[in-house]
Amino acid sequence: MRKQLLSPFVLFLMFFLYSSTSLAQTPSPAPSGPTNITAILEKAGQFTTLIRLMKSTQEADQINTQLNNSNQGLTVFAPTDNSFSNLKAGALNSLSDQQKVQLVQFHILPSFLSMSNFQTVSNPLRTQAGNSADGEFPLNVTTSGNQVNITTGVNTATVANTIYTDGQLVVYQVDQVLLPLDLFGTAPAPAPAPSKPEKDVPAKAPAGSKEDASVDTSGASIATVSFGAVLIAAISLKI
Repeated sequence: MRKQLLSPFVLFLMFFLYSSTSLAQTPSPAPSGPTNITAILEKAGQFTTLIRLMKSTQEADQINTQLNNSNQGLTVFAPTDNSFSNLKAGALNSLSDQQKVQLVQFHILPSFLSMSNFQTVSNPLRTQAGNSADGEFPLNVTTSGNQVNITTGVNTATVANTIYTDGQLVVYQVDQVLLPLDLFGTAPAPAPAPSKPEKDVPAKAPAGSKEDASVDTSGASIATVSFGAVLIAAISLKI
């Protein structure tokens, strides 16, 4: 009888301990408060260069303001520090402040795109750097199974994983810095130097003028000889 009473109690105790352990392993909810893109990237780690660019160009503030004051979604492609270190030496330092803004904006889409959305999205994608239809900031997506590739016209990056998503903002880690064609494409050929004005050159006589003059002279000579012959013949007849 005693054993029968202990069994339910033991089962209840085991269930209680298991539930407590499970709850302890569940990730704690994100801290309440406004969305902060740099805090998300700092928590993920390995995005120091991108964070610095976002802060120096004030794009981080604009992203946070947009997310916390509207319902518009955003998609952010986040290159790692290693991706930035693989750029050519001086690539970032050679950009003007405005070009750095465009570089950061090129990594932001003004809409929320889940991984499944990439399967059906229409190319080219519009980024916050500008309209891609003019060929300056083209961004195209291709998919192969679950792999998502992003092509810029200069290089191709692959979406590695999802860093953060809340239904309004989604941040994807990419394995390369997305290089806009307008900033990193082939430099246009320099415009040709203006031609120097030609010096005044005396007009040449038309081709064949000398020949014509020779023909005219020979013709006059023939006429003179013919007239002389006729004159001599007339004098002879009179004689």
